[in-house]
Amino acid sequence: MLRIEHLTKKYGDKKAVDDLSLHIQKGEIYGFIGHNGAGKTTTIKSCCGILNFDEGEIYVDGVSVKEKPLECKRKIAYIPDNPDLYEFMTGIKYLNFIADIFGISQADRQARISKYAEMFEIKNALAQTIDGYSHGMKQKLAIVSALIHNPKLIIMDEPFVGLDPKSSHLLKALMREMCDKGGAIFFSTHVLEVAEKLCDKVAIIKSGKLIKSGTMDEVKGDDSLEDVFLELEEKDA
Repeated sequence: MLRIEHLTKKYGDKKAVDDLSLHIQKGEIYGFIGHNGAGKTTTIKSCCGILNFDEGEIYVDGVSVKEKPLECKRKIAYIPDNPDLYEFMTGIKYLNFIADIFGISQADRQARISKYAEMFEIKNALAQTIDGYSHGMKQKLAIVSALIHNPKLIIMDEPFVGLDPKSSHLLKALMREMCDKGGAIFFSTHVLEVAEKLCDKVAIIKSGKLIKSGTMDEVKGDDSLEDVFLELEEKDA
């Protein structure tokens, strides 16, 4: 569903991502972990077509992000760590704006907005302008907007930041449900306990380079993911 082949992204002389290759299959929840500045967000934005990259290729469901960016974007949803929303809009206008972009019918959008807005308990706030929302409410609105077009692939950067425990639980259940139906999820997180319980596979990145990846059992063995991560971080420090 998402294939990253030898991705390299430079800022000046610095390689933020250095020859990274990862394959995320249908049905997989794939965690992406690393320290601050390791290259996670750069990788994620490259996958979404937000950032150009210097070398390599990225494919979404077999389609090149470089060659056909719009076709790729129709298949994915992106949830950033700090949602950058049009705050002058009301919540419902923003959701309808997103639905318009993806060409979602009135019947489908109404049903999906109602379902997910009720689930994340923001339905009563949709008439308000977004500038009055808390960070958690903005995060919930971003999640609802990401689900409107039934994406095949969801790419998320620290999706649990700012969410209350109930909303975090709901999001994890939706992630599993989506993948059980043949979708795929690629997300970064600093919450290693969540990654260990939720992910089918995980990749650890350090200073732009992939240092370990595979199934959760392959990566952590009999240790905790936290122990493995800290051990790998300490090497060559």
